[in-house]
Amino acid sequence: MSDDFNEVDYLNRHLRTSSSEIQPTLDRLVALSHGKGPHADLYREMLLTIVRMAQAERDRWDAKILLHTMRELEQSFARLDSFKRRRKVTVFGSARTPVSHDLYLLAREMGATLARHDFMTITGAGAGIMAAAHEGAGLDNSLGFNITLPFEQRSNDVVHGTDHDLSFKFFFLRKLFFVKEAEALILFPGGFGTLDETLEVLTLVQTGKSPVVPIILLDTPGGQYWVKLLEFFREQLCASRYVLETDLNLISLAHSPEQAMDHILRFYHNYHSARWIDGRYELRLNHPLTGDALQTLEKRFQDLCKEPGFVQKGGGEAGVYEQELSEMTRLSFVFNGRDLGRLRALIDFVNQPAHLENPDTA
Repeated sequence: MSDDFNEVDYLNRHLRTSSSEIQPTLDRLVALSHGKGPHADLYREMLLTIVRMAQAERDRWDAKILLHTMRELEQSFARLDSFKRRRKVTVFGSARTPVSHDLYLLAREMGATLARHDFMTITGAGAGIMAAAHEGAGLDNSLGFNITLPFEQRSNDVVHGTDHDLSFKFFFLRKLFFVKEAEALILFPGGFGTLDETLEVLTLVQTGKSPVVPIILLDTPGGQYWVKLLEFFREQLCASRYVLETDLNLISLAHSPEQAMDHILRFYHNYHSARWIDGRYELRLNHPLTGDALQTLEKRFQDLCKEPGFVQKGGGEAGVYEQELSEMTRLSFVFNGRDLGRLRALIDFVNQPAHLENPDTA
């Protein structure tokens, strides 16, 4: 703990927020704005955080960071609410890729392919790969997350000046939404920024800070950009035990939009989503697994469990905000929370048609 941190003062501020005047005021404010909704406790904690900031008399810069962060989050949530039921894929790549380049044509076809399968394409709203992907997708299937810079930073012509163009002041919030809104991530060759995004999303998924989704490295047929990077991962990172060999399960290599799209569709063939509940990890499935598949799964993936056993459950999931998810089949286990590459292999297993009770309807 830092020497500058005054624990006594911190605890005293928490005691002061429980005063007879503050607590009822917060309760009334939440009730006026939110009633007795299911998330009232969360909004109350947000207000408490602001009160504690005020009690600590933070400097103006700290207060402005909190203000702008909360304001930008709220505005982004509101803007994206109209696209809530749309499936989305984030596409990363260089802003410097010229229109005549093969990668530009590939990105444009990738956007068109995603649109044909009813996926929206999210990019950083700039030029190059980002503009190409939006051109292919068209405005109705595009979202641009632009960054506000001291010098002029204009979004591309597809999304500029529309409700599909969101501007962010902070890079960290922009990056949050790139990952939060995406059901898959497609990365094209690029510079330091693209490599930063590649390693960041891998780190977030590898450490369990972000849900497991398809992470696809896309290049032209015969392209060596990602091939060479994967060689470096194996020869340097895996060989030195900086990462596990199984961590590379989190990455898929593709050399055409069709291959990239196939990776995404296969990932969601039976797997839907996952959540932690009461200390257990649950995979939501579109179709239950067969008895034989469950037995094989017990033997093959027991290393993922802190306690023995996978349990397949029927409908009736409690505490689900989206009620349509409550009746889905769930595969529940006490996940060790560490080997996300092996978890990806488990997801691939539950997606295989031969392991489903009703393969003809899957």
